[in-house]
Amino acid sequence: MKGYSNELYILAFDHRGTLTKGLLGVEGRPPNEEEASRVSSMKDIIFDGFIEAKETGIGTGEPAILVDETFGLQVQQKAKEMGVKFAAPVEKSGQKVFDFEYGDEFGEKIKEVNADFVKILVRWNPNDDEETREVQGKRIKTLSDWLEENERKFLLEFLVPATEEQLSSVDGDQSRYDSEIRPKLAVQVVEEMREKGADPDIWKIEGLDTKEDCEKVSSAIKDGGRDDVIAVVLGRGANDEKVNEWLRAGSSVDGYSGFAIGRSIFWNSLKGWHENEKSREEAVSEIANSYLNFISVYQNGS
Repeated sequence: MKGYSNELYILAFDHRGTLTKGLLGVEGRPPNEEEASRVSSMKDIIFDGFIEAKETGIGTGEPAILVDETFGLQVQQKAKEMGVKFAAPVEKSGQKVFDFEYGDEFGEKIKEVNADFVKILVRWNPNDDEETREVQGKRIKTLSDWLEENERKFLLEFLVPATEEQLSSVDGDQSRYDSEIRPKLAVQVVEEMREKGADPDIWKIEGLDTKEDCEKVSSAIKDGGRDDVIAVVLGRGANDEKVNEWLRAGSSVDGYSGFAIGRSIFWNSLKGWHENEKSREEAVSEIANSYLNFISVYQNGS
């Protein structure tokens, strides 16, 4: 059956280029062995923070992680051993146009990794050129059909980057774009993707400021007999205050059922550890506390 029945609290750390570039300063080349090992150590720290939080107890809902194979294979293996639900990405990192990390072999890789959820990230604006949307739509449909045939859960994350025209219409103000323009575009993106054959179980939606905007997205993802399909709130690396605002807006809406937050939880802690300003233990505990705090906000609206 299409959809998912539990609230999901996903600690997302499938970041690849974001970490190598943002924390290690590696650009224009793959990381060397030492750099890759450093990023893998960061993934271990985040996972340990997740486990510390899980052991503290989260009440209702289902804790889960989103982690890549590239730097987090050891975390995926630990998650399987410990019975932790996990999602794994199948998209190439940092691409403007969605494509598969493993090309036509994506199905074999999905079976090999055997994650609980298969995730892709797609950048999509209704004002993008038709060819780009057509290419992405076909690729998403290919994956969506394969996942349905193989009875695997599909987690679809999309971002709606502003076009130059859209941004200039709000005087270049990103926060105004987020609140005034992006909510309508998000509904359009869901409708366009669905028309082109995307049929995920879980939509990972950029945070929206109001309950009304969340309700419109929820209505779009459930249209056409998809009553059990859910949305989770994406943190997008925003500060705690903004993420909490998005969580409160989503948590009161039927169809929203949890979150998938990454950098907002771990970035400052990893940066402090990487720059030798925090011990590993401090970083782990900070990540655990941040994750638990967001769960509390989502569950209690405060």
